[in-house]
Amino acid sequence: MFVDEAEIYVRSGKGGDGMMHFHREKYVSRGGPDGGDGGRGGDLILKVDRRLNTLAQFRHISHFIAEDGQNGGSNNMTGRSAEDKIVLVPAGTIVRDAVTNDLIGDLVNEGQELIVARGGRGGRGNTHFVTPSYQAPRVAEKGAPAEERRLKLELKLIADVGIVGVPNAGKSSFLAAVTNARPKIADYPFTTIEPNLGVAELDLDHTLVLSDIPGLIEGAHMGVGLGDSFLRHIQRTKVILHLLDGLAEDPIADFDQTNQEMALFDEKLIEKPQLVAFNKMDIPEAAERWPEVEKFLKRKGYQAMPISAATGQNVRDVLWKLYEMLQNVPEELPTESLPVYLPKEDPRKFEITKDAEGDWVVRGVSIERAAKMTFWEHSGSVRRFQTLLRTLGIEDALREAGVQNGDTVMIGNDFEMEWIE
Repeated sequence: MFVDEAEIYVRSGKGGDGMMHFHREKYVSRGGPDGGDGGRGGDLILKVDRRLNTLAQFRHISHFIAEDGQNGGSNNMTGRSAEDKIVLVPAGTIVRDAVTNDLIGDLVNEGQELIVARGGRGGRGNTHFVTPSYQAPRVAEKGAPAEERRLKLELKLIADVGIVGVPNAGKSSFLAAVTNARPKIADYPFTTIEPNLGVAELDLDHTLVLSDIPGLIEGAHMGVGLGDSFLRHIQRTKVILHLLDGLAEDPIADFDQTNQEMALFDEKLIEKPQLVAFNKMDIPEAAERWPEVEKFLKRKGYQAMPISAATGQNVRDVLWKLYEMLQNVPEELPTESLPVYLPKEDPRKFEITKDAEGDWVVRGVSIERAAKMTFWEHSGSVRRFQTLLRTLGIEDALREAGVQNGDTVMIGNDFEMEWIE
């Protein structure tokens, strides 16, 4: 089972105590101080292991404690420092403080390590406290205490290609057709309730890692339906394969809706290269609709290809096209960790005012971005946008503000609508 969130308790090792001791030897009546230092406690370290692809192991073991350092001994013997405790996590794990939700680290690269609790240093023995006037110090230090905290782990799948689309568009069928993944497939919405990961072998030397992201519905960026818990998995992908259902009531409106939901969650998602695949071409009704859809998408600047996941039509061509697109994605500069993209503003936030001409003006980062992404010449896309206004509460807010039939409502400075009850 895919698990993408977990909470764990971690504690580093306590430092060993320094020793208060004086040298004892036959015929030496006043041996000096010889108490040794305590050893360092072990660090608690999270380390990336690419063999892991889930956080499921933390359902069974959620407490991780490093060893304490050993106490110092006589004859200036330093206690043994403890071994660090290493906890393996999959690549793509984001680490947050479970109490404050502050970001601690973003673990992406194989072998990358993050110290989440530092071991206490060893206490000093009494040899460190000798002074000219204090030759026999009867004092030593205890080891520094351990650090402990609760952590929230969040996994973002790392794949070359993220497959997106509305429910039942055929994403799971496509993934099953090109990889050895075995996602659940059936003819009803939300068959996929967890992301699936598969590797497609184009030939002996070329492979693609694909992730099937559960279907998006209106309001997913706000947690509606399966919600934004799945949108974050698209952030790691380099290229997006947008699958359209050729038998849907309105494939173009579905395409518009999915792009809107991605943009409302994170505007950087729509900047990723995107290939559109028009699915179910083995069915005559879909094949008849393809020329019109292809013309519309190409006019908007999108690359589009007709496929049938069921029969394998054009599937290999799509994979090679995705591989070609991947080669053109700029390599990111190597960093300690990749940036975590957080929405800059609450997607529900908006403002309603009146301009000098008495028109209503709705402003908000997310709603204005959605308006810019709407195909206004397409009635289905306009209906989707109206539903979004309702979902965000803008319609109710306009009514409370006193909007009347026939009033002009502006979305930002560029989009004008007429209010009709």
